[in-house]
Amino acid sequence: MLKIWGRANSINVQKVLWCCGELRLRYERIDAGNEFGVTKTPEYRALNPNGFVPTIEDGDFQLWESNVIVRYLAQKSEDSRLYPADIRTRFDAERWMDWQATVFWPALRPLFIELIRTLPANRDVTVISRAESLSLAAAQILDARLSDRTFLAGECFSIGDIPAATTVHRWYALDIHHPELPNLQRWYDLMKQRRPFQEAVMRPLS
Repeated sequence: MLKIWGRANSINVQKVLWCCGELRLRYERIDAGNEFGVTKTPEYRALNPNGFVPTIEDGDFQLWESNVIVRYLAQKSEDSRLYPADIRTRFDAERWMDWQATVFWPALRPLFIELIRTLPANRDVTVISRAESLSLAAAQILDARLSDRTFLAGECFSIGDIPAATTVHRWYALDIHHPELPNLQRWYDLMKQRRPFQEAVMRPLS
């Protein structure tokens, strides 16, 4: 059985759990990271030398990096709905996965850390202001992208939507100003209707 190492409230673990839900994959999840420890042990570092989550074990094969795991599971599955067959659509979806990792989450993460994991007296208003501005700019990119299509890579839900939607969920959950972005809101509402998203992602922030 597929084994997933990582705490359920991690954004990167949630991507993998959501993907598994969409593909109806059976798995065993093991708590690891933050309050659960584990990731600094020699045994875990043998699986993932970075000491981050998630890591998966699929038989004798180990893999880390959440977006890569999502790609792997989607391509391996007999249910190919998440991994577009058309090469342009596929790499369009993969582009948005990489964009989430290189643009959107780096913009939002400092805001998440300051507002969720930092005591009010210790918060840095400069960091908050900059991160709020950068994350809004990223959200506006998504809103523009979704102006003429249902999902990020076209008219079908795909791997491209998973990383971005886990991040958008956090953006909307933070106590900040959210200007009207109708295309983004419409797409996010579609995500919230998906049971695997509800089960894997719609958890209290921590």
